[in-house]
Amino acid sequence: MEQLLDSALREKIDALFVTNHNTLQGYNEILTYQQNHHKYYNVKIYPAEEITVENGGHVLAYGIHQTIRPGMTLEETLDQIRLQNAVSCAAHPFAVSNGIRGKASLCNLIESFNSNNVDIFSNILANKFAEHHKMHTIAGSDSHVHSTIGRCKNTIESENNIDSIVYNLFRGGSKINRVNYATKKELYEHAYYVLYNSSEALLNYVSEYHPNAYHMFKWALKSFTSKPDSQFWYTLALFGLYLTKRVSKKVNIGGYTPEILQDRSWRKLISLALVP
Repeated sequence: MEQLLDSALREKIDALFVTNHNTLQGYNEILTYQQNHHKYYNVKIYPAEEITVENGGHVLAYGIHQTIRPGMTLEETLDQIRLQNAVSCAAHPFAVSNGIRGKASLCNLIESFNSNNVDIFSNILANKFAEHHKMHTIAGSDSHVHSTIGRCKNTIESENNIDSIVYNLFRGGSKINRVNYATKKELYEHAYYVLYNSSEALLNYVSEYHPNAYHMFKWALKSFTSKPDSQFWYTLALFGLYLTKRVSKKVNIGGYTPEILQDRSWRKLISLALVP
């Protein structure tokens, strides 16, 4: 939290939404931390959540006051956001593994640029989609490591309080001020952060759904999280980024049917990436 808030000060950010996945706990914790550290008082911190919907896609909810549970349909999730008078946003809508694609038009806002996308094609399509549907747009840093705080910035004409910000987001009062991609090194740090902090959940999932691969997966996970600086794992990660870019180009630009993404099957995605 100290690193995150120091980064916000360095980037001269005066309004920051904390968008943890499927919880408001991180927002509550950082608010408590801020209240005990006077030098961060000028950074206004606001509640939000990145919600996983039924098909694995992600939706951002800005300005909620109660956690919205994951796993509902997109339509049910949007209803819950509206009940809290909050703003919905399609997060990285054309990302390979966790975008809601064409249903982004059901949201109040769309992320037309996401700095954490590993390719340019999903951002290009998101921007074209926003223009076609005349949607209000924002850019997302999607920061999971402190160095990417402020990689994207939006300015908004409003008072610096939650009611004014939410109202002006609804009416399209925000403007994209800065867009930049995360570096390969930062994407690698992000992957380490996710895998390290999700180890138990991942092992439980593999044990239940892929028991034959459990011991191999457990070894690989332990090897990576204990030695993230290993050249082997870094090279493998770069190869994974390369494959993801190939899939995104084929689906988002090359005309391959996006239905291949609906069941989030990594076997299908890898096969598609390897096809010339």
